[in-house]
Amino acid sequence: MALVVIGAMLVIGGVALAALRTAGRGRLSQPNSPTSVRPSTLEPTGRGRLLSLKPDLLGLGLAALGALLIFAGALI
Repeated sequence: MALVVIGAMLVIGGVALAALRTAGRGRLSQPNSPTSVRPSTLEPTGRGRLLSLKPDLLGLGLAALGALLIFAGALI
């Protein structure tokens, strides 16, 4: 039972860490023209390369380790 609880905490912490790092890099899109000239969309126009796995590897690793602990706790 302890492995499942620790694993769940690691999964939640890993996802939160990855989300905070992505959000800390700034807005995902910044249109070049004002919104009165061009309708606003969800499509990134200027800065589309902010979603990459390399900066988020620590958070994803924590989530994967947590998933393994949950799986191991379910088998024991």
